[in-house]
Amino acid sequence: MRRLLRGSGAVNAVWFVCLVSSFASSLVSCITVHTPAELHASKGDTISLSCTFTSTSRPTSKMSVDWSYRPQSGGPPQTFFHFSSRAFPPVDGQFTGRIRWQGSPAQGDASISLINATLQDNGTYTCSVRNPPDVHGSPTSYTVLTVTPKMPSIRFSDVAVLLAFILLPSAIITVILIGRMLCPKKQHNQSKAYRSPIEVTEGEEYGIHLPAEKKPTCCELYLMDSEDEAEYYTLKKKPPSDEHYVESQC
Repeated sequence: MRRLLRGSGAVNAVWFVCLVSSFASSLVSCITVHTPAELHASKGDTISLSCTFTSTSRPTSKMSVDWSYRPQSGGPPQTFFHFSSRAFPPVDGQFTGRIRWQGSPAQGDASISLINATLQDNGTYTCSVRNPPDVHGSPTSYTVLTVTPKMPSIRFSDVAVLLAFILLPSAIITVILIGRMLCPKKQHNQSKAYRSPIEVTEGEEYGIHLPAEKKPTCCELYLMDSEDEAEYYTLKKKPPSDEHYVESQC
């Protein structure tokens, strides 16, 4: 009876050790990879594809990182970057010469950068990290990249050129127009005060002021004799020699 109890106790101890070891191994054999869900950039930008991981095991030479790309139009993912002790950038395809390794495995970083982004780079990027003995958990993570056309920017030099060739001539023309609107008034006022020598009346050029001719009144015309009246009408028919001559209104 005692032998049976001893035998059953030994079996239970073995099962307990196995359960604990399997449970402990499940705790340590986990890895988690994190990437941003979405990234937005403009055409021509340098994009940082961030990827971080946590592992219960210290990264060794056996650790590896793979980046794959699935186009926005669909299709199977294609691996374009690999890291294992050192970086292996793509040697062909659309990412040739445009991928740089920025990761640091000792700090749990497996990031890369994409240089000179294009509209054809739109799609889903997957970061996969393997660090044996961590083989469970979430070794992959996804990022959706959206590249849009770059908006045109106005530089300071462009603004200076516009000011020099558009605003400056407009300002000069405006000043000229305002000057022409104001100058004729001044010239008109001066023309009123200035009299040409030709316009000087007879006698004024010698300093002689002729007395103003007295115009006969209606009563005086009535009292004229016939000879004076005939001479008056004869003078009346002649063209006036003086611009100040005014015909009688009788």
